[in-house]
Amino acid sequence: MSNSFTKLSVLILFLSTIAQNTFSQKDPAKAKFIDPANMDVLVKPGDNFVEYAGGTWLKNNQIPAKETRWGSFNILHEFNVKALRKILTEAAADKNAKTGSVKKRVGDFYTAAFDSATVEKLGAEPILADLKRVSALNDNGQVLDEMAYERTHGMGSALFGFYVDQDEKHPTQMAVQLNQGGTSLPDRDYYLKADPRSKKIQTAFATYVTSLFTLTGSSEEQAKKNAETIFAFEKKLAKAQWSRVEMRDPVKTYNKFLINDFTKTTPSIDWKVFLSKFNINNQDSIIVSVPHFFVTADSLIKNASIDTWKVYLQWQILRSAASYLSKDFVNAQFAFTQALTGQKVQTPRWEKSSSLTDNNIGELLGQLYVAEYFKPEAKARMDEMIKNLIKAYQIRIKQLDWMSDVTKKKALEKLASFNPKIAYPDKWKTYDGLEINSKTFLQNVRNASHWRFNDMISQLGKPVDKTRWGMTPPTVNAYYNPVMNEIVFPAGILQYPFFHPDADDAFNYGGIGAVIGHEISHGFDDQGSQYDKDGSLHNWWTAEDRQKFDAKAKQLQQQFDAYTVLDTIHVNGKLTLGENIGDLGGLNAAYEAFKMTKQGKSNAKIDGFTPDQRFFLAWAQVWRGKTRDETAARLILTDPHAPGDYRAIGTPVNMDAWYKAFNVKPGEKLYKKPEDRIKIW
Repeated sequence: MSNSFTKLSVLILFLSTIAQNTFSQKDPAKAKFIDPANMDVLVKPGDNFVEYAGGTWLKNNQIPAKETRWGSFNILHEFNVKALRKILTEAAADKNAKTGSVKKRVGDFYTAAFDSATVEKLGAEPILADLKRVSALNDNGQVLDEMAYERTHGMGSALFGFYVDQDEKHPTQMAVQLNQGGTSLPDRDYYLKADPRSKKIQTAFATYVTSLFTLTGSSEEQAKKNAETIFAFEKKLAKAQWSRVEMRDPVKTYNKFLINDFTKTTPSIDWKVFLSKFNINNQDSIIVSVPHFFVTADSLIKNASIDTWKVYLQWQILRSAASYLSKDFVNAQFAFTQALTGQKVQTPRWEKSSSLTDNNIGELLGQLYVAEYFKPEAKARMDEMIKNLIKAYQIRIKQLDWMSDVTKKKALEKLASFNPKIAYPDKWKTYDGLEINSKTFLQNVRNASHWRFNDMISQLGKPVDKTRWGMTPPTVNAYYNPVMNEIVFPAGILQYPFFHPDADDAFNYGGIGAVIGHEISHGFDDQGSQYDKDGSLHNWWTAEDRQKFDAKAKQLQQQFDAYTVLDTIHVNGKLTLGENIGDLGGLNAAYEAFKMTKQGKSNAKIDGFTPDQRFFLAWAQVWRGKTRDETAARLILTDPHAPGDYRAIGTPVNMDAWYKAFNVKPGEKLYKKPEDRIKIW
């Protein structure tokens, strides 16, 4: 994905996998969509709703060694990974597949990725010529040429982020955009903090860098010096970067310059000349998220020694290629991954190869996936549920007691303009010109990156293509794109535990209904609400209404700030605010829509639970899971989503219906007074 993906508001990030699909193999007629055997009914829902809804499951399940997280959310992801393996294995074995066909191209990519014998035989050979090219650089002018070459050929993204995407204030136009970047660690804080966790990551990073340089012929002494050089260089970039919370402000990060004017702020980089290396020649303006970051980048172009640049640019090649080289490289990378995540053993090669194929040519693989695994009745049911959720949202907006009629009118216009996309694209990418060979693993990956880059550049000067997707069909996720004003649900998520055509409405509305509502709510969260019905970054609020919204959002931020994840680590209420507003608005809207159904109007129990209880249990079941401590600490810094436990309870405790459904009373640990319950949308 291009960096533009960061604009999308997604349901969840960093999915891990699960070893068994314990549900999808069962006969749906006999299945319990809400299984009481997984619950701990001895716990009061009002004291610990997570334990009540899934305590027995949590006690009986441990995180497998190859996983960083383990939960019911991942059941579906595992099913899809196994489905992809079956498709890819069959495609790779099909000797009759025609050259250029979808099956042949997908099969060849997977064959090369899975061919460990060839990869081991080659060792470091696939990157030696690239490292030699960098070692021959003589001056900083050549550095810019090398940076451009590496970026366009899948060898890293040195110094800064670059992409082509819609102009957020003129969403019918595509624009060249620059972002902060250039660092290797997951967050700027890993460079700037000296607490024990951060020091551990820094030490592991130094070992990782040293190992990769040693594996390509550097002496141990030189490799260690290289690691020190890289950390010091990247720390300068980290100091110039804004925090993830600051980067959530779409107004602050929209800075449009004439290219000639921006070049004056970075005298070492002539942006017209530099962009011409990407075959961009007719643009007069550029959008920059963090202008002052590029002052630091420019100073490094001017002042860093050529030897420092050689080390840094070789590092870009090494880190971008390590996953696709021999086991010594992969093992060095995994040792670093362990420090970041706590993962015990490596993900099996078949699984990595399946995911890699999806990541690189997902709309080829996606065609085979939906043909075999997607059920058309799921799309029909989704169409119906989306209509019901939008209707519920209309009702809720009209009933808001804190918003004026002027702003309500604009909100309703935006809601009516939402564009839902379900399952898979109407127009598939063909990847014309992408070369895939069954014997060249790394080169296939680089070719795919090169193809994506050129495809991205080709969008300049053309009408915005609204048929494009930001996720592949097998993906277990969903997203809202503010500049498209679209909500998107890949085929991969339209299955259990989110959805099942044979399940009752309570289950489906508490699962996929809440997902639909979540993505709709992103259009009205603290970020999405700054874009109008046409996707333009444009204020459509009265000043008074915006102040009231911000006050309510502040309450939600404070609620999540109070949640403790690990020892002294708390949820970051500011970083997770958009997702928490998504959950709060989404579950409320899903409940409103559920109450329109026949089951929602009844009190008939299933397996001893009322319809309302099943609705909230379905929600809690989605977020049931465990996370390794190392991963939990990392995600607090990097993930705009709150941990699953707190997503499970963070919204229900603000809903009167939850209190009524489970008879939650004052004195119980999760109880909030009616006047303290946060209501936004």
